[in-house]
Amino acid sequence: MKNLYKNILFVLALGITFASCENYLDDVPKGSKTPTTLADFEAFIRDEYGNQVVNVEQAISLMNDRFQTAANLAYYRLTNANYMWDESADRIDLNQADETTYYRTYAGISTFNLIIENALKTTEATEADKRILWAQAKILRAMSYFTLTNFYADTYTTANASKLSVPLITSADINAPSKQVTIQEMYDFILKDVNEAIPYLPKVSQTALHPNLGAGYAFYSRVYLQMNNYTEALKYADMALAENNKLFDWVGYYNANKTVIDLPNSYTTTPSPMGYNYVENYTFRHGSSYSLGRELSIPVERAQRFEAGDVKYKSRWKIRTVGSDTYFYSTMSGMYNFGGITTVEVYLIKAECLARENKVNEALKILNTVRKTRILPASYADISTTDKATALNAIFNTKRNELILTLIPFADARRLNAEGTYPFSLSKVVSGVTYNLSSTSHMWTMPFPQGATQNPGNGTITQNVEK
Repeated sequence: MKNLYKNILFVLALGITFASCENYLDDVPKGSKTPTTLADFEAFIRDEYGNQVVNVEQAISLMNDRFQTAANLAYYRLTNANYMWDESADRIDLNQADETTYYRTYAGISTFNLIIENALKTTEATEADKRILWAQAKILRAMSYFTLTNFYADTYTTANASKLSVPLITSADINAPSKQVTIQEMYDFILKDVNEAIPYLPKVSQTALHPNLGAGYAFYSRVYLQMNNYTEALKYADMALAENNKLFDWVGYYNANKTVIDLPNSYTTTPSPMGYNYVENYTFRHGSSYSLGRELSIPVERAQRFEAGDVKYKSRWKIRTVGSDTYFYSTMSGMYNFGGITTVEVYLIKAECLARENKVNEALKILNTVRKTRILPASYADISTTDKATALNAIFNTKRNELILTLIPFADARRLNAEGTYPFSLSKVVSGVTYNLSSTSHMWTMPFPQGATQNPGNGTITQNVEK
């Protein structure tokens, strides 16, 4: 993984090197500083554009959650294969670049490893503060491995558990060995990190970038849901909501900004409420788009899957045509929590778990609690049914819309497809030609970039897909 470590060295630009920290570097360049205090190591968590980015570009392209221009599709062949669901394409051959998902995520993991190795030995801090930083790095490392294993490996099932996942690296040493562990081993490692961290997480953290206790419980719930363990997922969803159960009033936001939002042919932006101070945040991480500006555009077909009267959607995008491309263009400006965890995800995890237990009425109360903050009163009606499948599909649809442009709709689709009871597939018509993505397609698992397999560092990497 030499290329991985080349990416990690971007932190040198901050004037901080890691000499004497587990032999990471042998010499300290003149004018640089060796981190020794807790504040030195805590600064790495604040490096939001390096260690706090969750870029899952190819997943959101496969889901067709992001609009891709004709120019992009012509130039980026891997993106074209995923966006157009070309099952004949050899994505392994097309993935020749140092893909951001792989290298940036492992760069973050190396930084979190460094914190975990050194936080308890730092100076100028209390033992309690040292342990808090150690625990926060453990949560962030676990979240990063969750992203990787739900991107490059098959989804978790009993049948898949012995298949290979991704390389596991637990040291920041540049020569650290890596082992491509099984899916079961990776999930065991993730759960162990979370379990060890939770006793030391603060109820209120320093910034939105630092996971708090609610974030630990929420992430536990996410992991258990992905493992189809609905009992544990529900347990930790309740514990997370006990820490923070706030939902943002999108109806109020729309009413306060409707003069701008409803102006025809105008793309004047309104401020994004989904940044660092979003009331739904447990922890904030950037997504595939992380500049201070508009969020990504979405396809017309994708926009049509939002519920009538959904003002969260209406406040974010407006239809636009540029040349031969028609799409829904962002009308917000600011930051967006596409890589962290929010209360709405946990509410919808809880709703699914209740429905799975045949507590359909309770599940729908949770679902409708969310919907009331998103749907205009003139369009709103409670979803009411006694049918478990109908309730679950309503929960799934709401969750896909709520968490669009994040990893979660992709991870959920893989989970549901592996289960087989509620499979997810996609279809679209482009220039009179119908394209389909089946629930059983091999495309639901992404190939490792060639740079990783050809230069795996101190370990080996085996592709998890044939193409």
